[in-house]
Amino acid sequence: MLAYVRRTTVKLPDDLDAQLRAEAERREMTIAEVTREALETHFGTGSRRHLGAAGAGRSGRPDTSSRIEEILRAELGP
Repeated sequence: MLAYVRRTTVKLPDDLDAQLRAEAERREMTIAEVTREALETHFGTGSRRHLGAAGAGRSGRPDTSSRIEEILRAELGP
């Protein structure tokens, strides 16, 4: 839990907003959580790295285990 939180408004183009909302829904997270995680990753200030693939078992997709390398590459980069 965050000890002190400051509210910030960010203006996004429609396509980026749609991507953000889709990612939050896909990961069953709030938009604020996804945004904080992205900023922490970008600035390297997060206390730990979050892997979206960690919840892959709940994806409802039958091919997750066969796609694990692809999923991890997407999460961690090359």
